[in-house]
Amino acid sequence: MSAQGLLTQSDHAMPECRLYLVRHGTTVMNVQNRYRGRRDIPLDAQGYQDAVDAARRLSAVGLAAVYTGPLRRTIATAQIIADAAGVPDLRILHGLNNLDYGMWEGMTADEAASCEPEAHALYRTSPTEAVCPQGERLIDAQRRMIAALQLIGSRHPGEAVVAVTHAVMIRLTRVALHGVADESWRLPVGRGSVTEFRVGDTIRLAETPEENVAALPSVGRVAVLAQSRVPALETTT
Repeated sequence: MSAQGLLTQSDHAMPECRLYLVRHGTTVMNVQNRYRGRRDIPLDAQGYQDAVDAARRLSAVGLAAVYTGPLRRTIATAQIIADAAGVPDLRILHGLNNLDYGMWEGMTADEAASCEPEAHALYRTSPTEAVCPQGERLIDAQRRMIAALQLIGSRHPGEAVVAVTHAVMIRLTRVALHGVADESWRLPVGRGSVTEFRVGDTIRLAETPEENVAALPSVGRVAVLAQSRVPALETTT
């Protein structure tokens, strides 16, 4: 079954976790339109405001936990959200970390396309086939992201949780659920934006009707990508 195949719910479906994926706030490299990747850059003044705005949008949700990737820009965004929600501790999950852009880190899209035109064209149009030169395969980043979301869902059935991550990781999640053809890859993800998913026996966008969900095939209650091995679920620290 493909990653877009329908998943039949069991009679004892796991209660869904309401998982809010938040993109971190603005950094100077965002303003410069450069690939950030694993560079550990802080939020700028606008980035802190982005985080405050996200916290305000989530104020009535009743969060049980706040997860974040390990970089400063996601941690700072997550801390503002956690403080506003009265969540005492952040949980760092490395599966939420940004794509490793390899030699493209620090470059603009035009610069990356100039030095590796074929690889960059594939990145723009066929993400699950693309590889960042000297960096990460996008399919590997997608697998670890899905594994991280399933881990969070299994820990928080029926609860509301935030996970602060990066735009490309949110876009890869949408591609895993719905494929590239419906513009999932090309739709922008705003800085400080909030995208609600439901995670249980499936992962789906919250606004997607159950009968139309393009879910991941599963082994037990852990969703996996078709014809791939899921990496070991990462622990929090």
